[in-house]
Amino acid sequence: MLVGIETNDDAGVYKINRDLALIQTVDFFTPIVDDPYWFGQIAAANALSDVYAMGGKPLTALNLVMFPSQKLDMGFLKEILRGGSDKVREAEASMAGGHSVDDNEPKYGLAVTGSVHPERILTNCGCRSGDALILTKPLGTGVLFNANRSGKLSYPELEAILPRVADLNRKAIEAALEFDVHACTDVTGFGILGHTLELARGNDVQIELIYDKLPFYPNALQMYKKGETTGSNKANRRLAEGAWELGTQLSAVEQDLLFDPQTSG
Repeated sequence: MLVGIETNDDAGVYKINRDLALIQTVDFFTPIVDDPYWFGQIAAANALSDVYAMGGKPLTALNLVMFPSQKLDMGFLKEILRGGSDKVREAEASMAGGHSVDDNEPKYGLAVTGSVHPERILTNCGCRSGDALILTKPLGTGVLFNANRSGKLSYPELEAILPRVADLNRKAIEAALEFDVHACTDVTGFGILGHTLELARGNDVQIELIYDKLPFYPNALQMYKKGETTGSNKANRRLAEGAWELGTQLSAVEQDLLFDPQTSG
């Protein structure tokens, strides 16, 4: 085992031989949008990102499905699976089946297997002094999804960002591997500050985030100003307590964006 659970990395990595290691990851969640096809795409892209974050290439995927077949039309499930299948195909990986159970609430995701050269694995432990942090997507999906559910953000406004949320990080990692990358991670549930802290702790460095240079999705700050939040913000703030220092004047809602949990980030 080259990468296990010790470093809180995005996936496990197991060495097969001197030229090949397997990446394994699993991720699934409840619907973040009402449209089943978008939900399937986003959930699949989110799971596939864990392989990209390790510097690897997805090979196969297995569907993980929980669905209330007695409550919802099976057509919804068909569209979820179509979204996931299309995204796996876009990643040039193969869908190898999966498993489904009856559940009270829909849930969907993938178990993904990928490949990487044992000497080219990226982890969250390699940061060095002088490194620059590069983000491949904007931040703020957590509050936007919640705001749509509560009626503070219209669906057309949310729909405008969904293609970006569902984007694969494939092109980003292919471009990154042309350079000397020291560390990589997938910005998801702990927010930008939580995942930055993981990078910092991984090699005992300090990381400076320049707030004005962080990219946020349109309307994200406005939704916090309207009183919207997420179920993870408080927990993410507690997780980072004592490990970060604010060096500029930020309002409470501006700080909330640092703890906003991301989906397919």
